Amino acid sequence: MDQTPMTPRGERLLRAELQRLKTVERPRIVAAIAEARSHGDLSENAEYDAAKEEQGMCEARIKDIEGKLSSANIIDVSKLKGKGPLKVMFGATVTVENVDDGKQTTYRIVGEDEADISRNIISYKTPIARGLMGKMVDDEIDIVIPKGTVTYDIIEVDYINYDD
Repeated sequence: MDQTPMTPRGERLLRAELQRLKTVERPRIVAAIAEARSHGDLSENAEYDAAKEEQGMCEARIKDIEGKLSSANIIDVSKLKGKGPLKVMFGATVTVENVDDGKQTTYRIVGEDEADISRNIISYKTPIARGLMGKMVDDEIDIVIPKGTVTYDIIEVDYINYDD
């Protein structure tokens, strides 16, 4: 079975979501199904159909989270600092400079469920993260992204334990 890398924060977030799905959402959906059933004929009952669909999505998400947690490889990024130059790996906070426009951007590479592109927190599976993996400060790399190819200089690599 493949392992699912995640930070301790990512594990906490998934466990909290799983708890909420099981203790809040699941009972709410069961109540909605019971209410819709009480309205009679189920063959033309849109409320029932909607509640059953929501139940299916909730149960699928529960199963997905349980699978990820059972195969989780929790990576404590604070323990990844070593001696010498740091390589970009899962959990790294990487500052890059776009060679074309000089704009600097800092990315944090995390697990899929932790990603938030609006905060430059990216999944290790994204093209940018895959392009950065294994590289070090002062490396110049070309990364193919949906908009085309971008060339970055790696300015800084750090392993910071975020708990936000």
